[in-house]
Amino acid sequence: MEFEKKEIVKKSEDFSRWYTDVILKAELADYAPVKGCMVIRPYGYALWEGVQKHLGQAIKDSGVPNAYFPLFIPHSFLEKEKEHVKGFSPELAVVTHGGGKKLAEPLVVRPTSETIMYPMFAKWIQSWRDLPFKINQWCNIVRWELRTYLFLRTLEFLWQEGHTAHATHEEAEEEALARLEMYRRFVEGVLAIPTIVGKKSGAEKFAGAEDTYTVEALMPDGKALQCGTSHNLGQNFAKAFEIQFQDKNGQLQHVYQTSWGLSTRIIGALIMVHGDDNGLVLPPEIAPIQVVVVPIGEKSQMSNLKFQNHISNLKTDLETAGIRVKIDDREERSVGWKFNEWELKGVPVRIEIGSQEIKNKSVTVVRRDTGEKSQIPNPKSQTEIERILDDIQQNLYQKAQKSLKENTHEVGDYAEFKKIMSGPRGFIKAFWCGSAECEAKIKEETKATIRAIPLKPEKTLGKCVFCGQPASSRVFFAQAY
Repeated sequence: MEFEKKEIVKKSEDFSRWYTDVILKAELADYAPVKGCMVIRPYGYALWEGVQKHLGQAIKDSGVPNAYFPLFIPHSFLEKEKEHVKGFSPELAVVTHGGGKKLAEPLVVRPTSETIMYPMFAKWIQSWRDLPFKINQWCNIVRWELRTYLFLRTLEFLWQEGHTAHATHEEAEEEALARLEMYRRFVEGVLAIPTIVGKKSGAEKFAGAEDTYTVEALMPDGKALQCGTSHNLGQNFAKAFEIQFQDKNGQLQHVYQTSWGLSTRIIGALIMVHGDDNGLVLPPEIAPIQVVVVPIGEKSQMSNLKFQNHISNLKTDLETAGIRVKIDDREERSVGWKFNEWELKGVPVRIEIGSQEIKNKSVTVVRRDTGEKSQIPNPKSQTEIERILDDIQQNLYQKAQKSLKENTHEVGDYAEFKKIMSGPRGFIKAFWCGSAECEAKIKEETKATIRAIPLKPEKTLGKCVFCGQPASSRVFFAQAY
């Protein structure tokens, strides 16, 4: 059966349906038999492996080793930190029976791992010599969401979570901000998605944290997506789980902690920010396949030794340069079908090789981001394709950055605020007095929340966009996924 582009609705016509169409048709994921869960297919998982490769290396380079902790958490462990359990209570999945018998104590399927990790921290950390203590794990998480959305919000999802313990508050704060910067660099540098970074308000911070820092990106439908968070936990969990160390003076002290994480929802951001009416558009840095080579011609022609050598030599040259290449020589598919499939899958560069290219000792190169087609002499193909891949990476970032700038509004009037939120949406930069009541009212009336409080506020005075009371800095509001 031939591939049909018409199966994907236009992005501008129905954004939500377009998003789902792309995921299903590009074979990134599919709906699981369990409602609210998804199956991540090989091509989608290859994207997650790319995340693990880039981010995992950054984590290891900073001296943080990987470990693994249990999926099940005794219910009493969560109750040790009241604010934490209160924040997660509506989303918990609880196991009450095992092996055909009722359990003596219910087990919670982890919504996050603080409460299963920290009893071990209390066991392993005894002295100032054991600090700083740092650990990371890649695992699955379960949160019982009522409304689910492929990659963005599912009952079970994959993530990375780092946890550290320090001797001082200052060291913990430095760690939390360093991880925030690590996520920003990854999202912007690898995924080509521009971001806004800052601190969460009290209402939006992680349950049990002293402060939460966030990396936020803007999606094409005007909603914000949280792409990574870092939390300064202070001593909240240390006191609940008695994580203490003997300092250099022989005195017992509670540690200061951080936790930080990024999940598979980042793949949802990647799809939404860069995709177009024809499907995915992947930045070369994260694309599982950076270049697909499609031979064109009759079967007899393509089996010709000269033809085969041309393709083989090209593949070798590109792979030697570290470029991820696939040769699509499937006989059961037409050339048009292949073009459409790889366009849908967002492969950054397509190379076409036929009799004309063999004759001219060249290759035909098609860019996924612009559709531009060009002829490249064979001797220059390696360096020129490297240049094109770099250019695509930069072009995608600049395009997304332009969209972010155009959809970030500085607003001083609440009527205008409501008008934007009921229409095009986007980020709104506005003064806020710091009142939780004002924040709650804005959310109730517009569905907008404070996404980020700038780390370095502008030194200017104004009036709260909601109540008109004096305010000392602007914050970023948006509706969010």
